[in-house]
Amino acid sequence: MKFLVMVSAMMFSLVATADHHGGMKHSMTKSNDIVDVAIANGSFTTLVTAVQAAGLVETLKGEGPFTVFAPTDAAFAKVPAETLNALLADKAALAGVLTYHVVAGKVMAADVVTLTEATTVQGQNVMIEVRDGKVFIDNAQVVMTDVAASNGVIHVIDTVILPKS
Repeated sequence: MKFLVMVSAMMFSLVATADHHGGMKHSMTKSNDIVDVAIANGSFTTLVTAVQAAGLVETLKGEGPFTVFAPTDAAFAKVPAETLNALLADKAALAGVLTYHVVAGKVMAADVVTLTEATTVQGQNVMIEVRDGKVFIDNAQVVMTDVAASNGVIHVIDTVILPKS
């Protein structure tokens, strides 16, 4: 559990604070890169911890641009503990899962909905589908879009997606 909290805190520093209408406002940290935005948000502590454990922090702080489909802490909580622990113990496997959540380039929501698939940094394609007005990446629903970072964009998803074996 401690590892999950570290991963989420480190990878995404997305700063989102509720406004008085219950919506989200985004504020940026000084550098505004993908990692800083995720960390600042507070909903990605497990993801940030995993990114640290996989040695991907510097990559995601790099020039990019990157599109990250970022699972929240609640999404990571859906992953069976034994699966998560096995990933955390295998740096290469963990890096494979995390890079499966990243697409090279900056793909905004308006562009995502026109696609049926996208090639991930991991090398496999994620399937993109619009069902009942909702966008899904594999079987994860996109719950927030177009969170800006200096080196790309974050789309928040409700489920961790796994590469095909």
